[in-house]
Amino acid sequence: MEGNFISSMGERIYSLRKQQRLSQEELAEKADTTKQTVAASERGKQELRAGNVVKIADALGVSTDYLLKGIRIDSDHKNLDNRIGTLNNDQYDCLSSIINNFVDFCENTNNAE
Repeated sequence: MEGNFISSMGERIYSLRKQQRLSQEELAEKADTTKQTVAASERGKQELRAGNVVKIADALGVSTDYLLKGIRIDSDHKNLDNRIGTLNNDQYDCLSSIINNFVDFCENTNNAE
């Protein structure tokens, strides 16, 4: 159970880091930790100390709940809202179109099942 927990958290860290186009070194720098800590946690080979969980979550712009359990909470949505708020009108319209098309696709897929 514990190994699965650690590897699941590592997969979330890896996925978020890749989505944000960060290297392990860049994430380590943003989180004030080492590349070795990031690499070992992503591989599920090392359980992170509580302080490093907080630092990595902050660096990736997610809650510790998301890193630890994979559950999004209100602060995760607020972080995304803040990032969206930095877009200009054209970028916002493009993102809005993408999201609407994606939601329509998901709804159609669910209805087809």
